[in-house]
Amino acid sequence: MKTVLSIAGSDCSGGAGIQADLKTMLANGVYGMSVITSLTAQNTTGVRSILNSDATFLADQIDAVFEDIIPDAVKTGMIPSKELVEVTAERLKFYCVNNIVVDPVMVATSGADLSNSESVKALKESLIPLASVVTPNVPEAEVLSGMTINTKDDMIEAAKKINAECGCSVLIKGGHNSSNCDDVLLHAGEVMIFEMEKIDNPNTHGTGCTLSSAIACNLAKGMTVPEAVKRAKEYITGAIKAGLDLGHGRGPLDHGYDITTEFKNS
Repeated sequence: MKTVLSIAGSDCSGGAGIQADLKTMLANGVYGMSVITSLTAQNTTGVRSILNSDATFLADQIDAVFEDIIPDAVKTGMIPSKELVEVTAERLKFYCVNNIVVDPVMVATSGADLSNSESVKALKESLIPLASVVTPNVPEAEVLSGMTINTKDDMIEAAKKINAECGCSVLIKGGHNSSNCDDVLLHAGEVMIFEMEKIDNPNTHGTGCTLSSAIACNLAKGMTVPEAVKRAKEYITGAIKAGLDLGHGRGPLDHGYDITTEFKNS
């Protein structure tokens, strides 16, 4: 069985962060592991408070995983401080990790700010350059590229800017500002558009976490970046279409919509 590690924040309501990542990994047939960067008190309506890990404990978690079960891929999510970003990058360099997916979490679906300018700068300088692919949504891509994004052409230009600065493949998720969910991938100098239908479902809490985790699962299985993105898009589309409706705000996805076992309905 392939193994994937998530380095991200915890969502106590289960829809995003580490919890969404582990559900996604199970649904995509890999063994999931987690390193927690931050505890968040949040639900579908918003983030109440955040308690960050310290750098020493974060490094200890990463070492504990790599010294025992070496991940075939690593996904990073919310890393809320410059110090924690730099520790994460240093340990991933030390272990010579190949398949890294960076989800540059800056703002939660609820609108809560989960990062700061220092941590964003550290992401661009130390962590994103290690990535196989970085997966910003449109607001995050605007921060990383320093430009305003209104059109698909803007997304392509922003992807080129991020690639030029950081060197990795760039997937900009288009669901924030368009009538569809088309994403733009810049990989190996080629621009690819992934066209997907816009699903009429407001419950999209944790979509970014879920997509990036699914991509990491697919890279761990040996897929190329374009193959991994395409397959992950298909998975997340199904998870949104399943129409799970929980909570009073933007609810979570049905990560296990495609899982069938003798125990599921008993």
